[in-house]
Amino acid sequence: MSVDFDTYQERYREEVAKSISFSGQDVDFFAEVKADALRELARRRLGDPRELAVLDVGCGVGVTDRHLDDDFRELHGVDITPGVIEQARRANPGVRYEVYDGDRLPYDDGRFHLAFTICVLHHIPPPQRRAFMAEVARVVRPGGLAVIFEHNPLNPLTRRAVDSCEFDADAVLMPRRESAALLTGAGLEIVARPYITFFPFGGARTRSVERRLGWLPLGAQYFTAGRR
Repeated sequence: MSVDFDTYQERYREEVAKSISFSGQDVDFFAEVKADALRELARRRLGDPRELAVLDVGCGVGVTDRHLDDDFRELHGVDITPGVIEQARRANPGVRYEVYDGDRLPYDDGRFHLAFTICVLHHIPPPQRRAFMAEVARVVRPGGLAVIFEHNPLNPLTRRAVDSCEFDADAVLMPRRESAALLTGAGLEIVARPYITFFPFGGARTRSVERRLGWLPLGAQYFTAGRR
């Protein structure tokens, strides 16, 4: 990564808010969409979330973790920047956060039922992405899931948001097919890969409609899940 996220630890939300202001929603709206998707995926594929140990790889200041803290038996987060981790700890005292070196995650093989990474890979140079995802897969136990959330480069409004975000200057957006290739390259079987976030408003009815549209490559983001 070429961006120093410690520089943005105090104004992360402000910078993201500026880049997505045209949507009429704030940072937490989009974080909650992904948190809802993770909970549903975990429940459907792994069972009761309250029995699961989960890892957020590249957690940043913990924006998504705020919406997941009470759902899982254990929630851990790692990031490479100490200042960002301190910010996350203050925001989410119930989550176990660690700084890591960007190379090897500080956990044993098969430690987690579920490991996810949200909008991290577009900051990682493409030649380094395979090694990153192999490391994420390493800490997932057999039968567990590794999940990639990313921006959809086919959506013009997503591109607008990324282009206007100061700390996305190094971003190289990743098509969904690449996320699937990274997971299969790490030895995982693809079990889900829907597009998400079609509408800038929430509610149970909207979520139901979006689930039926998951095949359509117009959602602002997508996730791809692989089973170990």
